[in-house]
Amino acid sequence: MQKYFVPFRQLRRQPTIVVDSTGLGAALTLAHWRGAATPANLRDDTSAGSVLRALARPETPGLAAAAVTANHFDVDGFVGVWALLHPALALGHESLLRLVATLGDFREMDWHHPLADHALQMVCWLNAEEKARFYEPFGASARRQREEEASAEKFTWFLPRFADVLENPETGRAAWQPEHQRVRQAVALLHGPATTVRRYPHIGLTVVRTPGPLPYYALFSPSMGTDIVLSLYDGQRYELEYKYTTWIDLASRPTLPRLPLEALAARLNALETTARRWTHDGITDTGPLLRLDGQGLRKAQRYADPDQRPIHRSAITPEELEREVVAFFEAGYAGIEPRRYWSWAEVREVGKLR
Repeated sequence: MQKYFVPFRQLRRQPTIVVDSTGLGAALTLAHWRGAATPANLRDDTSAGSVLRALARPETPGLAAAAVTANHFDVDGFVGVWALLHPALALGHESLLRLVATLGDFREMDWHHPLADHALQMVCWLNAEEKARFYEPFGASARRQREEEASAEKFTWFLPRFADVLENPETGRAAWQPEHQRVRQAVALLHGPATTVRRYPHIGLTVVRTPGPLPYYALFSPSMGTDIVLSLYDGQRYELEYKYTTWIDLASRPTLPRLPLEALAARLNALETTARRWTHDGITDTGPLLRLDGQGLRKAQRYADPDQRPIHRSAITPEELEREVVAFFEAGYAGIEPRRYWSWAEVREVGKLR
């Protein structure tokens, strides 16, 4: 039976597969969200990955449902929805689609992979057309709409057009080229002498020291396998961010739970001699940031690339900041072993004990 997309509000009107979302009454849930009812044998790092696993197992209960939905539009969720509607084509491009979903959600890429550039083209095309024709990610509230309602028009536009660009990226070059060029230039900078990368695997931290703020698709690439990024820019400008990899149920490797950042912010504020204050987002945010005057940013600004927002000068030296951050996480994670599938209740309980 040919599958079709329905807006999320129509979930209960017919048997429906829910992708990259959760909803009562779903015939099948294929999502990497923490605690989602994705069958154990279909768990994957991305929701699109779970969809691809399901397509390879046609006997999966609930997979026969014809309707498919998601409660928001992003790269991973869209790829999952599209794959269910075009199963043969999706399985034929499985490796590429997995890279697209991972880059879109985690902002990670192995730039030596032979399909890396094709995946970047696809993600840049989706991003560019989304911004040009609709609204920016997390921008539905500005239109006084709920994301689950506003995003339906994005699916309606992209679903019939994605295959053409997937199989012939040149058809979408005018849209994807500007961001693609910006990211490739940033990747070259990351691999050049002006950038240094230090990894602290025991606390899941990657420290990237580079001249200026970069697009996420470049900035997070050296952080594969870790879950926290400290960015040190010239002019004593800094940001610390928990990656999305610890908001979802990551299947491929164990992780450490997020720690509340209040104590670290307080320590940095005790050292800070400028008029600005270190602020942070809560641990249940999709990508919590710790930065100077961060609470003045809207969600859409925090989701946007670091080179698209102001980052303020601190009085703390980069060496001192790195020492403080490493010391905070080493103390906080003492005695905690990484594992898979932390619940939010468990994450909060760990935070209370630190």
